[in-house]
Amino acid sequence: MGKLRILLLLLIVICITSCNINNGEYHIQTVEIPDNFTLEQKIELSAKVIPHSRQVKWFNDEFFGFIHFGPNTFTGREWGTGFENAAIFNPRNLDTDQWCRLMSEAGIKRAIVVAKHHEGFCLWQTRYTDFSVASSPWRDGQGDVIREMAASCQKYGLKMGIYLSPADLFQIESKDGLYNNGSQFTMREIPGVVNKRPFSDKRIFRFKLDDYNEYFMNQLFELLTEYGPVYEVWFDGANPKPGTSQVYNYDAWYSLIRELAPDAVIFGKGPDARWCGNEEGATRDYERNVIPIEKPPADFHWPDMMDDNIAGIDKITPYARFFHYYPAETNTSIRNGWFWRNDIEQQVKSADEIFDIYERSVGGNSVFLLNVPPDTLGRISNRDSAVLLEVGSRISDVYGKNLLSGGVTVSKNLLDSDNDTFWKAKGKNSEILIELDTLILLNRFMVQEAIALFGERVEEHHLEAWVNGHWEKIAEGATVGYKRILRFSPVKTSHLKLVITKSRLTPVISSLSAHYYEEPVRRVSVNQNQGGFIELEVEKMHQLNFQSNQNSNLNIYYTIDGTIPTEKSDQFTRPFILVNGGVILTRAIDGKRMGPVTEKRIGILKKRWEASDGNGLFSEAHKAIDGSTESCWASQTSDEWNTSLIIDMKQVNRISGFSYLPDKVNGFIEAFEVYISSNGKTWQKIHSGSFGNIRNDPSQRLVFFDKVYETRFFKLADLKPPHGENKISVSEIDIFPVVTNKKSSIR
Repeated sequence: MGKLRILLLLLIVICITSCNINNGEYHIQTVEIPDNFTLEQKIELSAKVIPHSRQVKWFNDEFFGFIHFGPNTFTGREWGTGFENAAIFNPRNLDTDQWCRLMSEAGIKRAIVVAKHHEGFCLWQTRYTDFSVASSPWRDGQGDVIREMAASCQKYGLKMGIYLSPADLFQIESKDGLYNNGSQFTMREIPGVVNKRPFSDKRIFRFKLDDYNEYFMNQLFELLTEYGPVYEVWFDGANPKPGTSQVYNYDAWYSLIRELAPDAVIFGKGPDARWCGNEEGATRDYERNVIPIEKPPADFHWPDMMDDNIAGIDKITPYARFFHYYPAETNTSIRNGWFWRNDIEQQVKSADEIFDIYERSVGGNSVFLLNVPPDTLGRISNRDSAVLLEVGSRISDVYGKNLLSGGVTVSKNLLDSDNDTFWKAKGKNSEILIELDTLILLNRFMVQEAIALFGERVEEHHLEAWVNGHWEKIAEGATVGYKRILRFSPVKTSHLKLVITKSRLTPVISSLSAHYYEEPVRRVSVNQNQGGFIELEVEKMHQLNFQSNQNSNLNIYYTIDGTIPTEKSDQFTRPFILVNGGVILTRAIDGKRMGPVTEKRIGILKKRWEASDGNGLFSEAHKAIDGSTESCWASQTSDEWNTSLIIDMKQVNRISGFSYLPDKVNGFIEAFEVYISSNGKTWQKIHSGSFGNIRNDPSQRLVFFDKVYETRFFKLADLKPPHGENKISVSEIDIFPVVTNKKSSIR
């Protein structure tokens, strides 16, 4: 039994027998469920599990930054191969100060940097491999990205976290690689001695390890002792090469982290924080942090938890033996992909989208981890910077002031903006009345429970406002936990009432606040229906308990000649067709308020087109060009044949690129080659590429060629799915014409 297992079991026993806070029995992070407990007793027990102090600090920081940077930045891949030449890593203007300054100005409190991704390249001067910055020309082999990042975090007041990939393709593919090399688990010392490079930290640890676990823990020791303090250690469960069955000694890893970085939250394949279940910034309506598990934490393997409901009362089954405090971290990338690829094809999320995810995650009993990848120069690009700064401005403007300040309610502790003070209700169902001297205009209401002392209890609640002489329900929500932000159409009132209708135990509320967000005019979405007609509409963003207050009389304007749309441009009144494709620029305008410009490339009209697969079959392949995102062409792949999709456009067109939309259920194309032909028999290869991270981010991908080609036939060939899969699918393919600033034919 490992050291961590013993420590965790001792902690459970101590919590069960002697942990008393405020005359009640509360349990830090974990509690064992007694055999004879009824369901009602189990429900109440779950509400007495409180977070560890490291988790409380993690929650309080709310908004984190993620930095993916490495060889993939220079190759354009999402997952490397392990065969990269270290010389490819050579950022000419690395500026970690810029990274951290931008994140700080955006309101980010923690920055997690990828020290080693799946290809195995190390961004610090490690003692244990040459596949690192030491072998690159950058700074003549003397550079150290992690050291510069640590210094910049200190300079700008950010807490640094480390991502260290357990998977390591360099160690898998190298002739003398350590990954799953057949070595035995024996007692070994961490850190391993390296001549001429002694550690200033003289602590020695002994664990039962094989060669790769020893290598991995030596690197953990380096990062946690020479680059600290470290506040989060980020593990994922990626397996870039199925069939390599390396056993990870998680117990030993956790034990070392707890000793060297006691304030560090262990994310993912660890006991402190979990993945939200997607990489798109989607959040759950019902997010609860105390989860039922069937084994003690020391024996649990921390699988991905992706269901909509993982901790509801219906999940407290007879098989549940423990309750464990295991909150969610909502992660997404500001770009289409985790690594920077380019500033032409790679889409960047708007400030509207990022602010929306911020409110849903931080305001949905989670934290928000936003990836902002630097470019090949080593800087965050202007597009990303602008979004970050705008998001930071909105967070400060909206949530920097409590509109309830000066109001009267049942306890002054509720309005003091101090999470350490609280109000405890008299029963499970309760109401909190807030009275103000003047009318306020609000469309956001924030509630926080005193989770550090009393756990999370609220199951259902709603907000009422006194409007026109009566109480009117204006928003409702489920769990609260660390924080819940209710969003609703603007209301002007001087009296508000928070009504808690269901709670596992008597609610204990620490903070209430009200806010107003002057919502910008939203962006316009451009959609092409099955008949090829283009439809424009103001986007409805994915939001919780929120009704839009956007003016239904908004006008949408657009151009197809490359100019920025104004109120003097063409107004959208009915769907239209761009026969030859092109680029649409569009925006919504509400009086003097202008929404952001949306740019959308439109493919050539697919009238009379035909599609076939590599076997000459037409019926299913046609679904790849039928204009419907509800249908798809799907195929099995094999090393024995070349899977392909052939499109006959029926006439010669000048083409500049294409777009690919996968079907989320039937598989994904990760790698591909593009061929063209004038007769469908003789083919010319014009492009090869890959769709990075397509499985976790199945959004539409754009591909542009290095020059214009004339062709009638278009073929996607040598189609490869992500590692470990044997299915591919195409929901829709569009082929782009040459873009000029001349108007395309409209009808």
